[in-house]
Amino acid sequence: MAIPLDEDELEKIRMKKMMELQRKAAEEEEKKRREAEKAAALRIILTPEARQRLANLRLVRRELVEQLEEQLIRLAQAGRIAIPITDDVLKEILKKLDSERRREIRIIRK
Repeated sequence: MAIPLDEDELEKIRMKKMMELQRKAAEEEEKKRREAEKAAALRIILTPEARQRLANLRLVRRELVEQLEEQLIRLAQAGRIAIPITDDVLKEILKKLDSERRREIRIIRK
């Protein structure tokens, strides 16, 4: 048997739910705005071929691509890299990142 709620309690619940929905909508809008700014910056920083390479790589290694994009944007804003970054330059950057990430494992048998 449900306990009946008075109008004040119902209104408090409604207001709480409305505030939660507004907060979620604001967070989603902020996320979309940041993504749009990031995409615009990458259009300036990368050539179309390099952007396509990152899009393909994102399917497999999303975290790596997101970190790389953020780093490229910071470096471009600081003026520390030549713009635009071509596909060949991006390949070299990715090779360096991959080689830094991997450790060499040697097995010695005696």
